[in-house]
Amino acid sequence: MYTKNQIILGLCLAASPSIFAQQPFSELTPVGFDQVQINDAFWKPKMDKVSTVTLNACINYTEFKTARIRNFENAAKKTGHHEGIYYDDSDVYKALEAIAYSLQNRRDTVLEKKADEWIEKIEAAQMPDGYLDTYFQLRDISKRWTDIEKHEDYNAGHLIEAAVAYYHATGKDRLLQVATRLANHIDSTFRLAGKHWVSGHEEIELALIKLYHLTGSDRYYKLANWYLEQRGHGYGYSPMWTSKESHEYYQDDVPVKEASNIKGHAVRAMYLYTGTADVAAISRDTGYLNAMERVWQDVVYRNMYLTGGIGSSGNNEGFTRDYDLPNVDAYCETCASVGMVFWNQRMNLLTGESKYIDVLERTLYNGALSGLALNGDHFFYGNPLASPGKYERSEWFGTACCPANIARLIASLGNYIYNKSNDGIWVNLFIGSKTTIPIHQSKMTVEQETNYPWDGEVKIKLSPDKKTKMGLHVRIPGWVEGQPVPGDLYRFEHSEASPFYVLVNGAKVDFKVDKGYMVIEREWQKGDILTINFPVEVKKILAKDSVKEDLDRIAVQRGPLVYCFEQTDNKGKVWNMMLPPNTEFSTKFEKDLLGGVTVIHCSLPAIEINADGTTLSTQTKTVTAIPYFAWANREPAAMQVWLPVRIKDVKLNY
Repeated sequence: MYTKNQIILGLCLAASPSIFAQQPFSELTPVGFDQVQINDAFWKPKMDKVSTVTLNACINYTEFKTARIRNFENAAKKTGHHEGIYYDDSDVYKALEAIAYSLQNRRDTVLEKKADEWIEKIEAAQMPDGYLDTYFQLRDISKRWTDIEKHEDYNAGHLIEAAVAYYHATGKDRLLQVATRLANHIDSTFRLAGKHWVSGHEEIELALIKLYHLTGSDRYYKLANWYLEQRGHGYGYSPMWTSKESHEYYQDDVPVKEASNIKGHAVRAMYLYTGTADVAAISRDTGYLNAMERVWQDVVYRNMYLTGGIGSSGNNEGFTRDYDLPNVDAYCETCASVGMVFWNQRMNLLTGESKYIDVLERTLYNGALSGLALNGDHFFYGNPLASPGKYERSEWFGTACCPANIARLIASLGNYIYNKSNDGIWVNLFIGSKTTIPIHQSKMTVEQETNYPWDGEVKIKLSPDKKTKMGLHVRIPGWVEGQPVPGDLYRFEHSEASPFYVLVNGAKVDFKVDKGYMVIEREWQKGDILTINFPVEVKKILAKDSVKEDLDRIAVQRGPLVYCFEQTDNKGKVWNMMLPPNTEFSTKFEKDLLGGVTVIHCSLPAIEINADGTTLSTQTKTVTAIPYFAWANREPAAMQVWLPVRIKDVKLNY
């Protein structure tokens, strides 16, 4: 039985997918959000904004401006009709999950009371047999479990996640009881009855593993594994999906263990592979592990944007062909980036390799964070890497998965900072925070102090309640090692590693490197301070030639942040500029700009149409780049991440 304050995900330690079977398995677990206090100068204001603004926006639209809560009220009374879309229940659950994380970060009795009101209405709507889905309850209950596209178990998965989070944050189990009854209903209806079923929109798999870890009941692990085993055998049916391509759309064309490349709907894929990694951590099934590594390489080596965003096409909200990475038309759904954070965390836990946290960090600071406006109540559904000037954030969406999804990610940031094992502590992300971790019959308090990502100095104070010998594993970011992402999809113009220093109590200390982490083995005592200074420099990035959209173009990165050039800072134009390879940069922190950001300045040639209207001239102008996550926060404005190096690629009609 697991403790109340942990959601244990597990680790299988492996060096590469080809030798999983030869490697012993050991356990690495994340330190949960309810064990971490965040005081970070970069993230804490964003978390507070989620608590005070974003969640209020979610509540306003969920309860008052749409019928989502009213659907539960009507289902409880068995009257009225369903309003909205068949997956709208999930938005209520995601909002509740975000509220749970937020309550852990910042106690709010009004917010908690609102959550309890919703939970009471959800409980009242549940049927005696445990079924809960307002779409079918208010339309035609006889049609339940007949169409895999109708998101019944997707909704159930988000209910389970919300229930687990709310229990951890508040100790209240009312929603957990609702979720357990629904999970039992699904298990009895399908697995225990010997029936086949495929989830058309994956999510329940990862949720069931959370329920398994909380309750200790292997019924939920078995059901999650059963869901995975159903795929790729032709069991899925929906009137909407009948072709081979449609089965690829929801990852049902081959069994999970035979998967070798990414395909279909990006969010569905991320949730499926997160759940697969969760199951593999328990089952120690090398078939799942090998498949996850193959698919991960296909995503990161051939199908991921520089921002960590995935899913290039709005037509299928997902993937097309390798290296198809357009900028203006990039879809890069916010929810897909949230899913990338989930999946890469699980892959790190499975293998102990830092490369997965490198991708997680890139996605978190760029592709995901851009989905939330600085004011906290406007959102991006898609996150393009270039805009002619008309793309802007919205207050809400008809399909409203993204607002609550980005809210729950930011509010749960504490889940991703630290890992632990029986004999060591891992520092994955550099975020001002404090946690206490049991180790070797001792309790180790770990405190981080940093101004990351604006500069690279990180101080980690360790205070055990008694002297403790252990290994401290601190991730060396890939961008420090001269590699922006694993593989060769993107590369720095100069790929040399940047030197950095490591001190313990002011003195240089030796360390070894294991799987991308610096490892410092010593007997730690109260007040020991580890200081690291990663050089945060402006670096030019080039894309692989196969990425035709970025051929002869350069992007700019500083630390973990991708930068962009926005019209607002550059005299109304960004599409007429070139970025020659010999460009030099300067930086400045602007405390009053966009909530406080470091900007990049440089002088670039720009093509202008002369007064005669028939000739062109090249002028040099000083330009400004801002972090990509902060664009479109002042006005609808033209923007580019990748600037051309040649005149032939300049566009004067934007």
